[in-house]
Amino acid sequence: MEKVIELKDVWVRYGTQTILEAIDFELKEPNGLLGIIGPNGGGKTTFLKVLLGLLKPYKGSVRLFGKPPEKSRELVGYVPQYKGFDFDFPISVWEIVLTGRMSHTGFLKKFQEEDKKAAEEALKTVEMFQYRDRQIGQLSGGQRQRVLIARALATNPKLLLLDEPNSGLDPHMQDELYRLLSRLKQEMAVIMVTHDLSAVSVYVDKIACLNRTLHYHNSREIPVEDLEATYQCPVELIAHGIPHRVLKNHEENS
Repeated sequence: MEKVIELKDVWVRYGTQTILEAIDFELKEPNGLLGIIGPNGGGKTTFLKVLLGLLKPYKGSVRLFGKPPEKSRELVGYVPQYKGFDFDFPISVWEIVLTGRMSHTGFLKKFQEEDKKAAEEALKTVEMFQYRDRQIGQLSGGQRQRVLIARALATNPKLLLLDEPNSGLDPHMQDELYRLLSRLKQEMAVIMVTHDLSAVSVYVDKIACLNRTLHYHNSREIPVEDLEATYQCPVELIAHGIPHRVLKNHEENS
């Protein structure tokens, strides 16, 4: 079976600073939800950009579906961080989702009937089709996030990448988001970068820890040593029926 993702000894630098170091990673299953956790500045967004082909490693190899990232972009949907959008821009929900088809049509090309059908199906998948004529700024935070996911789904991806999709959402909206991802992971491989440790405990199938180096064991269980190496502080795991994980309070310096 063709691997969804294969990284071998990947190193990434910004200037003289090493952001990712000796990353070896394989994702074989064509569906399921992988959560990637780690501290700010640990390289999580950089990792996604490497998968998208937006950043080239100075060392190592990257393959998605057996090809370099730049040759497999049509198979990948991407939802960047929420804060990167100007929701005052005069654009409708329908127009935003159609832009997701540009990887198929090319820039400034006329959208065809198949593009419109894909956008319609994507909006129906995230239950936002009835809002297609709304200006994006008129929606709630959770609705906006669903629209951005629909934009990524319009490409009909086999792999969906999400960068902090729960950021800025209240608990109810977050719960709706995770239920949506639980449906989507039945049809494609999903990778979610997040700070929400409680969410990854309940909703994801597998977990990786990233802070320059990657700790991944093809499992939803996180060894204490991996968490402590990632967060550089004491960590404990607690389970009550459904496992959930919490960070200990940092000890005060004497």
